[in-house]
Amino acid sequence: MLQKMRSRKGFTLIELLIVVAIIGILAAVAIPQFSSYRAKAYNSASNADLKNMKTGMEAYMADNQEYPVSVLYQ
Repeated sequence: MLQKMRSRKGFTLIELLIVVAIIGILAAVAIPQFSSYRAKAYNSASNADLKNMKTGMEAYMADNQEYPVSVLYQ
């Protein structure tokens, strides 16, 4: 009887549960890191936008000797 059980190919329930548990642990570690990277990317994009706005306003100042009264995003 044991010989028949050992000759079967496949995974046992315990092996599958261990794999699912390992994947769950890795996901629990990776998801907070991903959200942290996403927040850093958002902040970097905002800083780049502000620097571009500053450059545009300085170019306007160089052309017109005054800063714009209002800034409209088009």
